Amino acid sequence: MGFFRNQFANVVEWEEFRDDMIFWKWSNREIKKGSKLMIRSGQDAIFVNNGKIEGIFENEGSYNIDSEIIPFLSTLKGFKFGFNSGMRVEVLFVNTKEFTVKWGTQNPVLIPTSQLPGGMPIRANGTFNFKVDDYVTLIDKIAGMKDSYLVEDVKIRITSVLDQLLMKWISREGKDMFNLQANASDISKGIQEDLDMQVMDNGMTITGFHVMSFNYPQEIQDMITKTASHEMIGNLQKYQQITMTDGIASGNVKGGGAASDMASMMMGMNIANEMMKNLNPNQKPPAEAQPESESATPSPTGDHKKPNFCPNCGVKNEGANFCPNCGQKLNA
Repeated sequence: MGFFRNQFANVVEWEEFRDDMIFWKWSNREIKKGSKLMIRSGQDAIFVNNGKIEGIFENEGSYNIDSEIIPFLSTLKGFKFGFNSGMRVEVLFVNTKEFTVKWGTQNPVLIPTSQLPGGMPIRANGTFNFKVDDYVTLIDKIAGMKDSYLVEDVKIRITSVLDQLLMKWISREGKDMFNLQANASDISKGIQEDLDMQVMDNGMTITGFHVMSFNYPQEIQDMITKTASHEMIGNLQKYQQITMTDGIASGNVKGGGAASDMASMMMGMNIANEMMKNLNPNQKPPAEAQPESESATPSPTGDHKKPNFCPNCGVKNEGANFCPNCGQKLNA
């Protein structure tokens, strides 16, 4: 008897396991006395007979089929291994993990906008997550006709409708067409809900959808960057000042020794004065000339008080009548 037990013993397990495989079917073979069921971590084993689920086993480990599995099957628990002939049954192994898939638009999506009559061509990329949550529907719609199912199969179905969903939700939530990233969360949430309806009829659910970035045509991206830089600086005058300062520092603005140094110093002082005005608009910078009634108080000897700083270039005065830097007359 032991000879037949060894001869007929086999192992029911996921033989072609891959990380990107959603399910795999063990089928068209007989389960015989002494057979073992092997369930690994992250797998569920579903016994199917004539297209109907007989039992679902979720805990990993090795099980004796005739003593630990058959007694728990819904319609086969009365089956007895009292003979050498086996029993044909299908076992569907399902990957229970949550899958993460990268996606990206293959072609630009033309989003209707009043700024561009032909639409704004936008590309996008990100990730979505899904998992199997309904075994009955999975078997009825997919596993009944396929022996395996891959993540790539789901990705193809998702990306086939993604362009239309991007157009729908960008148009609805993209209030600022030139700053879509600000509305990325609302756009992603809407797309996730619609995609979940797409895969629900296959026994799966979308557990997450994320837009990592929106990409504009290069000329539009350059315009956005330039506009942002102008807004950051505040106005054209400051933009020109900073541009010239950068040019002097990098050596792109040519000038002989003292002239270049003087221009650099003057530019730095002007920008510093502008910064001080912005920080404290009620306080006047030292270089600003005061009204004669306030700054030029007659001394007992009849002379006017000299300012501490040149009102023209801002250089500190050492008591001279004329500025040593620019020659500006200092006394009234």
